[in-house]
Amino acid sequence: MDAIGADQPFMALVDDDSHSARLMIRMLLAHGAPSVSWLNGEALATAEIGKLLEDDSATIPGLVIVDLKGSSTATRDFIVKLRGMGDGRALLIAAIAPSQERETRDFLLSAGADAVFERQADINFFRREAAAIVGFWVRNQHLDAVGT
Repeated sequence: MDAIGADQPFMALVDDDSHSARLMIRMLLAHGAPSVSWLNGEALATAEIGKLLEDDSATIPGLVIVDLKGSSTATRDFIVKLRGMGDGRALLIAAIAPSQERETRDFLLSAGADAVFERQADINFFRREAAAIVGFWVRNQHLDAVGT
């Protein structure tokens, strides 16, 4: 599940909860995601994504999914940090929020998230949200790597 540094499409999941990360990775892969790299927490994610953004020849994640639960603003703060790193503008970022309330969504979108998805406790809703994340990634793929 680790694609950091590979030339293949991959998603990066920034999550500070190992149980949540394992479940999300399984669901994303089951719904057609490419390889998923789990970055356990903000410090590791900052270092790994920073290295990729500094290397012009590196493949950056096709989608960075941020689900940090350390504080009520951890996800937002990390997204702001990502946008300020290297060429952080080139990243496609999805935030996982505790709810889809307008204030919560706007808070994350104003930080630089491209999309906001809701953290789900019910497994069926969790599956649907994972499928929606993969669908979002698919819709945002650049097809310039194919053809002549």
